[in-house]
Amino acid sequence: MTIASMYAEFGIREARGISPTYERLSLAVSGDEEILALLDTVPAAKRQPNLLLGVVRFLGGPVDDPAAFHDFTVANWPAIEAGLRTRITQTNEAGRCALLLPVLASLPQPLALLEVGTAAGLGLHPDRYCYRYGGHLLGSSGPVLDCALTGAAPPTRLPEVAWRAGLDLNPLDITNPADLAWLEALIWPEHSYRRDRLRAAAVIAAAHPPMLIRGDLTEELLPLAAQAPAGATLVVFHSSVLYQVPEAHRAAFVDLVRELPGHWIAVEAPDVLTYEGLPPPPDQALHNVLALDGTPLAWTRAHGQAMAWFA
Repeated sequence: MTIASMYAEFGIREARGISPTYERLSLAVSGDEEILALLDTVPAAKRQPNLLLGVVRFLGGPVDDPAAFHDFTVANWPAIEAGLRTRITQTNEAGRCALLLPVLASLPQPLALLEVGTAAGLGLHPDRYCYRYGGHLLGSSGPVLDCALTGAAPPTRLPEVAWRAGLDLNPLDITNPADLAWLEALIWPEHSYRRDRLRAAAVIAAAHPPMLIRGDLTEELLPLAAQAPAGATLVVFHSSVLYQVPEAHRAAFVDLVRELPGHWIAVEAPDVLTYEGLPPPPDQALHNVLALDGTPLAWTRAHGQAMAWFA
């Protein structure tokens, strides 16, 4: 895939109907030869739209007008390039817990949660959020996570969590203003509800800080999993993480996680973790696949806003 087609696909399949600002901007970048040439100077993994747009916003650049975005990006390319090379997309979206909850609630309790690609650990608190699946509300405190669920009944209980830990190459400190600002820069411009949700989840994570370990997902997975308490069901999970991992390294991780006791929940794009016999997705938008122990269960949207169960 060319850089231009990557930005065009992002605009059409990911941003359309969700962020008019990012749809307009990514389509403009797909035809902007000067910005495309600049992006061609950084490693392929650092060219992705969410990363570029997040870095520009983090630096205070404009995203409402493609011409102003072009001028800012060209004029400030050294700082933007440095941000691209040193940062990764760490969209720590608490809303994705709404995708995990139906599976988490079905497993033997209590749970020992281990999140791979945890960022600031906001995904490690599924028991401390509220959930709304249509007219069904679950929970009594924390931000409300809305998810349009089809094909299955909504869960009826919150999980009981006995232990929680996260693994990341660059774990973030939710109490650090710069780290919080980076997470906010990754939220799409129109999504004020997601910014509010991030701040509410940040308060919870700051009050109940989980154990966050800096390390590689293959080197540190087994030692960290070994710390889970006896008597708790180990659940290793990740969401929109493995696309940033080289294919061979990704395969090594999958081999490792399959060897662990307990369960493995993955929410990844179907070209990142492949499954045979997937039904067609609900529409042409980009969907991830929710899977338990390698068995696909549902199509999901990127920020946890919808889930179509097919298992």
